[in-house]
Amino acid sequence: MKVVKALDEQNVEQQHEQEQVTEKKSGYLHIKKFHFILILFFLVLLSTGITTFALSFGDEKVITVGTERSEFNKLYTAYDTLKSGYFEELDQKKLINGAIDGMVKALDDPYTDYMSVEEAENFHSSISSSFQGIGAEIQEKDGHITIVSPIKGSPAEKAGLKPNDIIMSVDGKSLQGMTSTQAVMIIRGKKGTKVELTIQRPGTDAPVKVPIIRDDIPIETVYGEMVGDGIAKVQITSFSTNTSKDLAAKLNELQKEGMKGLVLDLRQNPGGLLDEAISISSMFVPKGKLVLKVEDRNGKTEEYPSQNDGNPDFPLVVLIDKGSASASEILAGAVSESAGVKLVGETSFGKGTVQTAKDFPDKSNIKFTTAKWLTPNGNWIHKKGIKPDFEVPLPEYASLPIINPDKELKLSSSSTEVESAQKMLKAIGFDPGRQDGFFDETTQSAVISFQTANNLPADGILKGNSTIKLMEKLREMIETNDTQLQKAIEVLKEEMK
Repeated sequence: MKVVKALDEQNVEQQHEQEQVTEKKSGYLHIKKFHFILILFFLVLLSTGITTFALSFGDEKVITVGTERSEFNKLYTAYDTLKSGYFEELDQKKLINGAIDGMVKALDDPYTDYMSVEEAENFHSSISSSFQGIGAEIQEKDGHITIVSPIKGSPAEKAGLKPNDIIMSVDGKSLQGMTSTQAVMIIRGKKGTKVELTIQRPGTDAPVKVPIIRDDIPIETVYGEMVGDGIAKVQITSFSTNTSKDLAAKLNELQKEGMKGLVLDLRQNPGGLLDEAISISSMFVPKGKLVLKVEDRNGKTEEYPSQNDGNPDFPLVVLIDKGSASASEILAGAVSESAGVKLVGETSFGKGTVQTAKDFPDKSNIKFTTAKWLTPNGNWIHKKGIKPDFEVPLPEYASLPIINPDKELKLSSSSTEVESAQKMLKAIGFDPGRQDGFFDETTQSAVISFQTANNLPADGILKGNSTIKLMEKLREMIETNDTQLQKAIEVLKEEMK
């Protein structure tokens, strides 16, 4: 230790000085007693000084708690108190991780998270590669885990989950008070395994249990097709690593098929990478015009102009809804304010902050908000969303509550799930005669007709495959009668004239 070394050096110095005194005594045989006492006193003072210096500035200090960062004194004291006085032996790593997690939670920011090594791995995989789970973007909101948007073609979408659905519990385990990262760890799992979510949908009385079979969630984020009259519809489901490249390739392909106008569908798109949002916006925003502004905590604003010419040879209309968030809103705001593109659908989600992630040496991670982003005109859409030029709702049956396939709905049943089933039957052309939640003979007849038409056992009972098929047919009906897409095509045709 440096303290010991310093003291040893002190002893050598004392011996050396004593030898000098002896030499002086031998040179001056009649040295006075008073002078000798003064020398000894000086040596004591020197010894004390060296010891104090060693204790104060050596590498291994005697007092190490809070000497350099006084604001952490309380934290260090709490740690030492627990470590020395707690009735069981403590896990030091767990305490430190808990302290970091506590600091993050104190920010009351649903987009700032501390992630363990395993959680960080899942976070990176959800952005850059495929993963296994149910396929839904979630966030913590007011103490609840809320769905931002299910991913296109995912088990979550097929099960009927919608933006703003609250996940109350997973396999009976409450998510109350959890962060979104902690919830993801419970919801995700291996392909083919079953997970049961308890969902509370806004506007409904009782929560419903929704069993979902986990599956591979692919990295494909761009889907496109011609829908007639020279109009193409392209859907972007998220902004991942290769989304801009995939979009460019899809647009080139559709142009060869005769595309003269484009409906860009950002509905149910929870966002993703900022760089990708800028790259895609630059495809449609004229060169030099702004895509967005980023404002730091000191009010300093950085502007991001379009990176390309941004002058496509075709008119554009963009679809948004309450599941369009973050990067989707950056794109929608950019084309609306800097390129005059019309927006159709519903007011978007409203996420106007920018996050970055920092890995620790042990591969754990902290994701935190660094700034807020503004539209080209300087609007901050956080918690407000972007309002479309043409507000168009989907049909009422598009937001019907989910039905639990494991629950048996039969003659004389009475519940909100029966009411949902009756409304679904009515929407797809099998009129149950009533929609009040009571399962009577007319409802039973409608169920039998539905089962017969879909090659299912015609027993008049809704359960299992019959319930799943009913919700599947409803989803197909929503896609067929997509009022928002129809309006977007109408607006686009005006632009194409």
